[in-house]
Amino acid sequence: MSLRPNNQYMSRTKIDVLIPAIEKDLKVLPFVIDGVRKHVKHPIGDILIVSPNSVKIKQLCKQKNCKFINENFVLPITKKHINYRTNRWNRSGWLFQQFLKLSGDKLCSQKFYLVIDADTVLTRPHVFRQNEKTVFYCRGWSRPEYFKTYRKLLGRNKTSSRSFVTHYMLFEKAKVAKLKKAIETRHKTTWFGAILRNIDRSKQITFSEFETYGNFLHANFPGQLILKRALNKAISKRGIKLSLANLEKAAGYARSVSLHERRVYFKRVNVTKKTNVKTKAIVKKGIRR
Repeated sequence: MSLRPNNQYMSRTKIDVLIPAIEKDLKVLPFVIDGVRKHVKHPIGDILIVSPNSVKIKQLCKQKNCKFINENFVLPITKKHINYRTNRWNRSGWLFQQFLKLSGDKLCSQKFYLVIDADTVLTRPHVFRQNEKTVFYCRGWSRPEYFKTYRKLLGRNKTSSRSFVTHYMLFEKAKVAKLKKAIETRHKTTWFGAILRNIDRSKQITFSEFETYGNFLHANFPGQLILKRALNKAISKRGIKLSLANLEKAAGYARSVSLHERRVYFKRVNVTKKTNVKTKAIVKKGIRR
């Protein structure tokens, strides 16, 4: 199966691309960027790499003609303001990168922006808009904790029987703004403050930006979605050599591959669990830097 672009599947909708990343992603990130350019069948505006102030990532952005965004200047809070950890694990950065994805409505210039995880490589052509509807690539299973938080945030149960967690998604800026407004109106605080207040901090995985946005659209704009099978293949990062030849093979059985076992977002730590005063202030008032 060839990885050459198939011009039969094209959309005229121009989109931006947003990829949160850290330095540990640098081995896979070039393939992620190349996969987007090859397999996203839309005119692409900016590809934004949102990361800490990293010289290496800035160099990659220059090589790949991407726009670098310092993650510390996206929101009124940074990763250090989020205390989502126990004495065994730290998920503060994992949650923060989801906030960065939901901030694309402020960062991107196009009406639509594609978010893709920095460990996920597309292997087949993708179109995300068809007949004025958004295409969502879905899987058949999810985590119940995601929907507990969704219910707390929006006051309703999920409506989709499919899961929207497939490591990439097209967001519409106007609808992202509506989601945030719905959360803020219900909780009388910032949207990120409401999320911080309503996650279960005793558990490692309690919120999904993909499930939250996908189910919000499924409930409020049911006629504007097209659901397709994701066919994403999770692959261990250990012992695999990422190459064009391997991606060629993967295209035979997957639309995309995700190379896991990465990220400081999910690192184990050896610290004493304690309350973060800054986080309390953020949740209550939505402080600005």
